[in-house]
Amino acid sequence: MFQRIINLFRGFFGLFISGLEHQNPEALLEVEKENLRRQIANYNQGLAAHAGLCERLMSQVRKLETDESDLRAKTSAHLKAGNRDTAAQYALRLQTVTRELEENRKQLEAAETTYKELVKARDVSMKAAQDKIASLKASLDDLKIKSATAELNEMAAGLISSIGGSGDTLNRLHDMVEEDRQRAAGRARVARDSLSFQEVHVKETEQQALADQALADFAAREGIALESTSSEPPAAAAAKKMGPQTQ
Repeated sequence: MFQRIINLFRGFFGLFISGLEHQNPEALLEVEKENLRRQIANYNQGLAAHAGLCERLMSQVRKLETDESDLRAKTSAHLKAGNRDTAAQYALRLQTVTRELEENRKQLEAAETTYKELVKARDVSMKAAQDKIASLKASLDDLKIKSATAELNEMAAGLISSIGGSGDTLNRLHDMVEEDRQRAAGRARVARDSLSFQEVHVKETEQQALADQALADFAAREGIALESTSSEPPAAAAAKKMGPQTQ
C-alpha cells in the first residue's frame, strides 16, 4: 500500500513536471544545450587523455628508434672488431629493443586510429545535436507564430460572433430610422400639396404686370417707343404707343 502511494505521488509529480516542460519549452531547450556543452567538455577531457597516451607512445617509439639505431651501430662495430661476445650482447639487446619498437608502433597506430575515430564520433555527435537544437529552435519559433496567429484568429472569431450577436439590435435600429425617414418624407409631401400654387401664380402675374406698367410709364415720360413682346396683350401695346402722342 505504501509503495502504491509513493507511485501515485510520483505520477502526480511527473505530470506536474511535464506540464511545466510544456509551458516552458525554451527553458528546457536551454537546459539541454547546457547539458550538451557539459558532455562535450567531459568528452574532450577523455579525448585529451587519449591524445596524451598517443604522445607518450610516440615519444617511446622515437626513443626506441634511437636505441635501435645505436645498438645496431655498436653491434656492427664490435662484430667487425672481432669482439664477438660484446657484439652478441649488443645483438641481444637490439633484438629486445626491436621487438619493443614493433609493439609500440602497433600500439601507436591503434591509438592514433582510435583517436581519429573518437574525434570523428565527437564531431558527428556535435553536428547531429546542433542540427537537432536548430530544428527545435525553428519549431519553437514556428510554434510562437502559429500560437499568435491562432490567438488572433480566435479573437477575430469572437469579434465576429459578438458583432453577429448584435445583428437583431442593428436591424431594429435600421427599421426605426427607415420608418422615421419615411414619416418625414410623408409630412414634406403633405405640406407641399397643401400649398396654393394658384395664388403663387396670381401674385407672380400681378408683379409682372406692375413691372410692365412701370416700364411703360417710364418709356412714355422719356418718349421712348417700346416694342411689343409676344407675351404682352395687344391693348397694353396700343396704350404704350399712344402714350407719347397723348403727351
